[in-house]
Parts: sequence; C-alpha cells; structure tokens
Amino acid sequence: MKIDIGPGAATLVVEGDIGILSVNHPPVNALSQVTRQGLLNGMRAAHAEPAIKAIVLICEGRTFLAGADITEFGKPPQPPSLYEAQDVIEMGPKPVIAAIHGTSLGGGFEVALCCHYRVAVPSAKCGLPEVHLGLLPGAGGTQRLPRIVGASKALEMVTAGNHVRADECLTMGLVDAIVPEGSLRAGAIAFAQQVLDEGRPLRKVRDADEKLLAARAQPSLFADFRQANARRFRGFLAPEYNIRCIEAAVHSASFDAGKAVERSLFLELVVGEQSKAQRYAFFAERQAGKIPDIDADTPSVKVARVGIIGAGTMGGGIAMNFANVGIPVTLVETAQSALDKGLAVVRRNYEGSAKRGRISLPQVEQRMALLSGSTEMQALADCDLVIEAVFENMALKKDIFGQLDRICKPGAVLATNTSALNVNEIASAAVSRPEAVVGMHFFSPANVMKLLEVVRGELTAKTAVATAMQIGRKIGKVAALSGVCPGFIGNRILAARSRQAQAMVLEGAMPWDIDRVLYDFGMPMGPFAMSDLAGLDIGWSRESSTGATIRERLCEQDRRGQKTGAGYYDYDAARNATPSDVTRGIIAALMAEQGKRARPIDDREILERCTYAMVNEAAKILDEGIALRASDIDVVWVNGYGWPVYRGGPMWYADSVGLGVIVRRLQALAPQLGPDFSLSPLLLRLAAEGGSFTG
Repeated sequence: MKIDIGPGAATLVVEGDIGILSVNHPPVNALSQVTRQGLLNGMRAAHAEPAIKAIVLICEGRTFLAGADITEFGKPPQPPSLYEAQDVIEMGPKPVIAAIHGTSLGGGFEVALCCHYRVAVPSAKCGLPEVHLGLLPGAGGTQRLPRIVGASKALEMVTAGNHVRADECLTMGLVDAIVPEGSLRAGAIAFAQQVLDEGRPLRKVRDADEKLLAARAQPSLFADFRQANARRFRGFLAPEYNIRCIEAAVHSASFDAGKAVERSLFLELVVGEQSKAQRYAFFAERQAGKIPDIDADTPSVKVARVGIIGAGTMGGGIAMNFANVGIPVTLVETAQSALDKGLAVVRRNYEGSAKRGRISLPQVEQRMALLSGSTEMQALADCDLVIEAVFENMALKKDIFGQLDRICKPGAVLATNTSALNVNEIASAAVSRPEAVVGMHFFSPANVMKLLEVVRGELTAKTAVATAMQIGRKIGKVAALSGVCPGFIGNRILAARSRQAQAMVLEGAMPWDIDRVLYDFGMPMGPFAMSDLAGLDIGWSRESSTGATIRERLCEQDRRGQKTGAGYYDYDAARNATPSDVTRGIIAALMAEQGKRARPIDDREILERCTYAMVNEAAKILDEGIALRASDIDVVWVNGYGWPVYRGGPMWYADSVGLGVIVRRLQALAPQLGPDFSLSPLLLRLAAEGGSFTG
C-alpha cells in the first residue's frame, strides 16, 4: 500500500507492519529543502498510519543521505529545518531503522544517528567529515557520537573526518547489524520486524550517558588530545571547534545544552573566512577535472598495464599508486642493481604501512606481485600507459621517447613526469606519434602527494589528456590541467617566490626569518628549510660551481642539507634545525662582495613579497592560458605545495586581500622586486575594474 505524503523527495509504502520511507533526490540524496520536506512529511504520515508499527528509512540511487547541500550555505534558510526532520524521527512513537548503503556522511549520518536502530551493507561507509570544509557537524553529530563511541574515539573521528567502514561501525556500535550486499531493503525490513517481535525499546542516542560518565573521569582527556595533535591542527579553527563540541557533550548538564554549544560554534564557523575558503577548495577540486573541449564521451585508453621508466624514489612511488588499485606495473631500469634497490624500497614502504595498520601483510604481497621489473625497454611493448620518470635531462628524455615510439604498441599513451622541461620538445622525439605524449607530473613522495599536473602539449591528443585525467582520478589523485611553459603551473609560481626569498636574503633578511613568516602563514615549511630537505646539491656539481650564490657556497663546503647535517641550517642527529653562523658568514661575505648593506626587513615585507609575487606570476599563467581557471591554480598549490587550504589558494587569497591592495603594494615595492619583475596585465586590469579571480 502506498501512502500519499505530499511534497518532498520521498515515498511511503506499507508492507505488513513495516512502513518503508524511500528518499530519492538524485544524484546523491543531498539534504536540500526537498529532501528535508520529504523526510518530515513521510515520518509524520508513517507515525499517523495505524497499520505501520515500525519504519525503515532507506534511499534510492547510489547512496544513503549524502549530507547537507552546501550550495544552500549563505542563503536564507528554507523550511523545514533538518532539526525538525530529526525530531520527528527520534521523538516519534514508532521505531525507525536507518538502512544504509553507499555513504552516510555529515548531515546524512546525523539523521541516521537520530534513528533508533541502524543497519548497513558491508560496502557502506559512515562518518562526519565536516572538518574538511572548515565546519563541524551542526545537527547533533558531536553530541550523539560520543554517546555511542566514547569521547576519545569521537575526538578522533570528528577531527580527522575519515570515512569508517561498515564492519568498524558495527564494532563501535554505530550500526546494529550488517545485512547482505544487494539485500538492504529486505534485510532492513527483517530487522525492523525483529525489533517489533522482540519488543525492543525506542533507543534514543541522546539519552545514553554511560560513555560520557566515563569521559568525565578522565580530566586530562581533552588537553592531552590537543597537545598530541597540535602540529596537525596548526592554523585550523575547525578541529578546535569540534573538540569544544565534544567537551560540551561530556560536561554539559543536558543533551540540549550541549547541542546549543554545537549550534553556536557551527554558526560561527559557517560565516568565517576559513570555511568559505575550504568550501571553495572543495568545489575547485571538482571543477579541475572538467576540461571544456573534453567531454564524457571523449575516447580514452583503457589502462590494463602501466610501464614506468626509472625505479628510483619517484618511479617507485608512482608504481605504488597503480599497484594500490590493482593495475600491474612493469618497471624498467638501466641496471639490475638499481631495479632491485627500487623494488626493495617499495616493499619497505608497503611493510611500513602494514606496521602502522593501514594495510594487511597479505595486501603487501598482493601489491608487490603486481610489480615486475626489467632492464630492457622492450618489456614495455604491451603497456597501455608508459610513464618516464628519469632525472631532468632533455637529451636523455628525448632518447627515451624515441625508443618508446619504436617499441610501444599503437594507441599507448606516453607520459613524461618532467617537473619543468618542455613537453613539446620531448614529444618531438616520438616522431610517429607526438599526439600520444602528455605530461603527468607527480609530486614527491609520489605515493602520498595528492596532486597530478597533467600537461597538455601543442600536439597532445584529447584521448591522451582524457586518459591521464581519468587514470589520475582512479589512483586517487587530484588532477589539474596545465599548458606548456617552464615549470608549468606549480613550479613556475614557486620560482617567483624563490626569487624574492633569495633576493631578501641578500638585502638583510635571514633564511630562518623568511621560513618562519611563511610557516606562520600556514605553509608546511619555508623555502630554505624545503631546500635543505630536498638537498642543496640537486643540479649542482663541484666542477661547474662558481660560488656566485649562497647555495653554491654552501655546497662547496659540503653543506648540502639535512642529509649532510648542514645546509642553510645546522642539524643535530635527530635532524632538528638551528640557525647557522656559517650561513650568516657566507651571506655577509657575498653581500660585501656585491657592495650591499643589510637593511631591516620586517615580517610584513617578507610575506607580501613572497605571496604577492606568487599571485602576480599566477595571474600571468592565467592570462597566457597555461591554466584554464584561477581555481585550477589554487588546486595545484593546495594539493601539491601545502598552501593552507583554509586560505583557499593563492588566487582566493588574493581576492580576500583585494587585488587593488596587492597592485599598490607591488608598485611600492618595485625597487626591491628585481629588474626581471613586471606586473601582470591581467592583475592590473582586474584591480582597476574592481574585479576578482575567483568571484
């Protein structure tokens, strides 16, 4: 029997004693107004129908309720509120069973927690990931979660925002039963009937206090958690606000009092600059995958086997990405010893992950079994995608692509992992198929970093671009498209920042001053600490060194970074850095030789010269068509270089500062910016018009 429930994206049918309320709001059942209305109307109708003794809440399509519709944020609220729908579920007279498939995240999971019981299929995942949007669960999630899993586990969940597998949810009590895959509806109905047959109570999470009492007996719980995670939470507001909400759950006099704290903190975050930036970054990532002239039906190559040339740190890391998703990889090296070393490093990486509990030991063996090696290029003949990952030498890369042109099967995509070299010149070596060549710039460590810069050459075919973008998503990367220029998007902007940082050192700022300012801004490390970590001798040789730069003089004294215990900084045995008097002396000597006198450089100038120079270079990249969108530039810098996501990216940050402010400041700083510096015409034009990059 079907019951008319009025407007809303839901239907209600009766089967025996059970009412099945089905939500259907494609594509992901977001909790927008029409979904909330359907929930409210459906629950009210189910409670009013005498034939219904218990209610199953289930969703059509590929997932359970997906969470809040964040496109509604910042707009006037449209009734009914999610609170109204939750109250009619939780406070109603009949048991409600949530039937979960796909994902139950954010507001969707908060609705599930209002149900009296929850069942899920094995593939389902649950969680409260609002922290990734600079938010906290604003519909009771921070108050109900610790009442089920305890305060300690709740702290981990809301500050990490991870998706939790169904089996883990069962262990923690977040779901009450796992039902067979493909039988969710029948399994949920059977569970609901069992609830009725056994006379189970209307179990309300809000009334459970046992786990909170246990937390109250741990007075240092919250202070210890903050201290243990201080580095991870650095600069972010949302993790701290989530912690305060769990504190309120533990220490408030009632559920409603804790919920009031949650609501107040949520409203503060949702209008704040950090959440706006993080929500922008969320949508920017999704937009980056959309290329105007490459639509969904553009042909792409089915990648069944990947070849990688070079089994060093980069090549091995790239290989892990493919093995992780079940794609076999052939690694090619020039010598068996190098190949063996590379595969051994990959195994150590996997075994390290197993020790940390991230994968199982059988998974280590499964992934290693997907990796094979050879010292012969001919071994790549049957690969669908070949990625060259040797060091940055144009002659070497062109030689490799000439060989690939002769060896690889027709239709194979040939990719270079170059971080800066001209992809068009590399492609010219693949004489018979330059259109098959594309840049796939992975970031180190390649098995960890999320960004993949896909570089489109002048002759690169749409099929090659589509394949690179699709396979990037498959291996869990955020893929962003770049045109060809020195350094592409990311490294070209990095070079602009580096020029200013190096210039300021020869004007009176110390490397550690510059690093401190950028670290305090939110970057993971400053440019000089980063150079020490990577190694100052990359691209340096004693034979050709002229001592013309600070870096060269440091290398000449065997101060080559962390690996030698000294670089710009001095390092102890644990690689803890301290400012170096040797570096001070080298800087002073070089300044004296150049006839320069040190001047005071304050933190404001350091920050502005570094970040505004980045914005200026990014504007040139956008104006030249190297990047499709300003948001793509932000995606590159957030995911590849550690730009703090709560500042959105260089372009979002520029808009928040004001383009007019930036132009005026760069004009004022012009004497210090160097003879090669010029203001971007696009930046000047937008500033004059009162425009923006991301608005």
